[in-house]
Amino acid sequence: MEGEILMPLIIIAVIVIALAILFTFVPVALWISALAAGVKISIFTLIGMRLRRVVPNRVINPLIKAHKAGMDVKINQLESHYLAGGNVDRVVNALIAAQRANIDLLFERAAAIDLAGRDVLEAVQMSVNPKVIETPFIAGIAMDGIEVKALARITVRANIDRLVGGAGEETIIARVGEGVVSTIGSSDTHSEVLENPDMISQTVLSKGLDSGTAFEILSIDIADVDIGKNIGAILQTDQAEADKNIAQAKAEERRAMAVAQEQEMLARVQEMRAKVVEAEADVPLALAEALRAGKMGVMDYMNYQNIDADTDMRDSIGKLSKDNKDDEQN
Repeated sequence: MEGEILMPLIIIAVIVIALAILFTFVPVALWISALAAGVKISIFTLIGMRLRRVVPNRVINPLIKAHKAGMDVKINQLESHYLAGGNVDRVVNALIAAQRANIDLLFERAAAIDLAGRDVLEAVQMSVNPKVIETPFIAGIAMDGIEVKALARITVRANIDRLVGGAGEETIIARVGEGVVSTIGSSDTHSEVLENPDMISQTVLSKGLDSGTAFEILSIDIADVDIGKNIGAILQTDQAEADKNIAQAKAEERRAMAVAQEQEMLARVQEMRAKVVEAEADVPLALAEALRAGKMGVMDYMNYQNIDADTDMRDSIGKLSKDNKDDEQN
């Protein structure tokens, strides 16, 4: 009796497990949704997607959306784009938005834009609603040396044909910044820029800065203009300071050379004095030698002593007279 009761339960459990595996592997609910939406698709196609490691709802739901929008998109196109790593749902949304806006956009181009890493839906939206790109303050220096800072707003529209391989917003901002700097730099005075700021936008816009980019520049508007530093005066001040430092360095060099020459002269004088002292030390020896050799008599030696004493006396008198004059002056 127990075996007869357990056998039906086992059969029912096996059937339930088999159905659970079947409904997990085979997206029957998705197949029914596709048929209800009027998209004819075989259940074996969904099973093939599972075998190819394609998530069926990532392909079937966009296919249903495209069919409801009246677009002729094949399931093989969507599946191949998914296998290539693209975002199928975003591509289909972009195609629907382009169709509603009367923009000629094929599936192959939309898929190429998506695989290139760009948001194709955003690009279509930018084709309908232009985007405003605001640059940071761009500083330029007029010919009178005054710094002028300008804030620009660039209105751009996406160019679908140039999205693949075209430069992005950074290039647009860099080119506009270069144009603003060159326009300010060519102005004679900063007053010209302040009086006519649209001169900047007209000059920059005429240069065709959107060439080779993924955008089309519609307008460039100068939102704000400010005055910065007097760069010319700062440069002149820096130059004067540099000239002063150079002059001080040269003066210090000349002073050092003069000190070196003075020390050299003092060294020479001291050397000469040493030689004089050395020579004076040899005088008594020479006198003694002359007396012994008979080249000099006693009277000659006495005359020499008298002359030496007279010289010392004259030096003493002269020194005393000089000291008296200094005392009188004090």
